[in-house]
Amino acid sequence: MNGLKEEKRNDKQYRLIREIIETIILTILMFVVINLAIQNYDVDGPSMEPSLHNQERIVVDKVSYHFRSPSRGDVIVFVAPPDPALDYVKRIIALPGDTLTIKGTTVIVDNAVLKETYVADGYQGNPYQPIINQRVPANDYFVMGDDRKNSSDSRDWGFVPRQNIIGRATLVYWPLGLSNSGFLPDVSSVFADVHTKATKANISAAPVPLKGSTFDTDGMVLFAMPGFFLVCSRCRKQS
Repeated sequence: MNGLKEEKRNDKQYRLIREIIETIILTILMFVVINLAIQNYDVDGPSMEPSLHNQERIVVDKVSYHFRSPSRGDVIVFVAPPDPALDYVKRIIALPGDTLTIKGTTVIVDNAVLKETYVADGYQGNPYQPIINQRVPANDYFVMGDDRKNSSDSRDWGFVPRQNIIGRATLVYWPLGLSNSGFLPDVSSVFADVHTKATKANISAAPVPLKGSTFDTDGMVLFAMPGFFLVCSRCRKQS
C-alpha cells in the first residue's frame, strides 16, 4: 500500500517537473518567434504625416515579405541608402519593372495617374526635379513619404534595394487615442489601375514578399505556432 502511494507521489512530481520544463520551453519559443516576427520602431520626423506622426511607436512585421512580395502602397521600414546607420519609413509607390513619372504633385505609375488618398492637401508638394518615364530596376523599389513637401525619399536619393527592407509597418500602438491609432489602412485601391502584368524585373524580385495593411495569414500562422504547441501539450496530458 505504501509502495502504491509512493508511486503516485513520484508520478505527480514527475508530471509537475515535466509541466514546468514544457512551460519554460514554450515561453522561450514564443519569445524567439515574436522577436523574429515583429519589431518596434519609433517614427522620427514628419515625413509620413498625416499617416504617421513624429515620435509615434509602430509595430513592424518582419515575416510577411518572406512569403509574399512587397506591394505598392505598403509602408515599409528599411535601411536608408543615403546613410546605412539609419532606418527610414516610407511608402512603396513603384515596384521593380514599373515605369514612373512624377511632374509636380502628379504621380503616374505605368500610365495610371494615382489618386493618393493618403496624401493630405496640406502636405502636397515636390521640391525635387521631375522624373519622366523612369523604369524601376529589378530588386529595387521607389518610395516616397506621405508628407511630399518635407520627405527625403526616392525622388532625392534613388531606389531602395530589396535587401534593405526590414519589414512592413502594420500598427500604430503608442500614444493611444490619436486619429491614426491601430492598423494602417489598406490603400491598395489607389493602385488598382496600375498594370499588374509580370515582367522579368518583377519575377526576379518575387522571392521575398506581401500585400495588405494588417498582419498576413502567413505571419499569423507563425504567431499562432507556440499557442498550437501549448494546446497540443495540454491535450496530450488530458488523454
